[in-house]
Amino acid sequence: MAEAPADHPSGSSSQNVGPGAGLWAGLGGDPEADASCVPEEPAGPGAMAAVAAMQLGLRAAGLGRAPASAAWRSVLGVSPRPGVAWRPRRCGSSAAEASATKAEDDSFLQWVLLLIPVTAFGLGTWQVQRRKWKLNLIAELESRVLAEPVPLPADPMELKNMEYRPVKVKGCFDHSKELYMMPRTMVDPAREAWEAGRISSSTQSGAYVVTPFHCTDLGTTILVNRGFVPRKKVNPETRQKGQIEGEVDLIGMVRLTETRQPFVPENNPERNHWYYRDLEAMARITGAEPIFIDANFQSTVPGGPIGGQTRVTLRNEHLQYIVTWYGLSAATSYLWFKKFLRGTPGV
Repeated sequence: MAEAPADHPSGSSSQNVGPGAGLWAGLGGDPEADASCVPEEPAGPGAMAAVAAMQLGLRAAGLGRAPASAAWRSVLGVSPRPGVAWRPRRCGSSAAEASATKAEDDSFLQWVLLLIPVTAFGLGTWQVQRRKWKLNLIAELESRVLAEPVPLPADPMELKNMEYRPVKVKGCFDHSKELYMMPRTMVDPAREAWEAGRISSSTQSGAYVVTPFHCTDLGTTILVNRGFVPRKKVNPETRQKGQIEGEVDLIGMVRLTETRQPFVPENNPERNHWYYRDLEAMARITGAEPIFIDANFQSTVPGGPIGGQTRVTLRNEHLQYIVTWYGLSAATSYLWFKKFLRGTPGV
């Protein structure tokens, strides 16, 4: 049996739990907090040696810091206290919560990623509609360009719906008030087709010569783009042979005014450099009406500007966009199906 409490030299009392308490502490227990579970002190040197051997054996077997009271009671056959039982830590609820959170994240990601093929399909369908619109626009433009020339309307308001429509006029040029749209390159469909895809080209820079033209049948003065001249021929003194005198019949395409595009310089009337077609300003400088036509190629005379400088091509790359968007939709749809539906039961 454990010794009775004795007076401590310092005046405090303590409990002598003996070698059994040492074994209990070695197993992770607290001899003071759970002294009722500590066996009585064995009597005799042989018993003490047995306790020490048992303690070493328990440590070697890996039971050193297991639930101390449970290990001690299991080894020494001590019955557990009523109402007290050691249970392992429960982690099942945390695992279930983590699994539910992961399932919610996967469901959200599934529907977000589905937006990629759906959006790509919508853009491809939109490009189909855009291509139809562009083909109709090109067909309308070609019908205007190839139409028979009509007399220039006397009412300038009628020209708003006649851009690229050929018209015919009769009159004479006023070469003293030439304007120069520059820098420009010559429109030559044969050369452009031959140089298509080349890194460099032999295009030379120059200007379009815009000359006031007095229409004798209408009694009004308009502006005519006679065509392209190289930079070294911009000065009219270098091309006197091409300065047409007298009354001529002329066919050209109606052109409307332009707005300045980004990065295009402002027109400089003082230097007679025009970077875009501002009909109001050009009309004020020359005293003409804000009516502008591009003379056709047949108006070209030796030594003069080269006519037919109307570029009537429209970019139509919508078929490439259709293939791109539909291809992206198909590829991402396959990846989405493989990721989210392939392993689903019944799919």
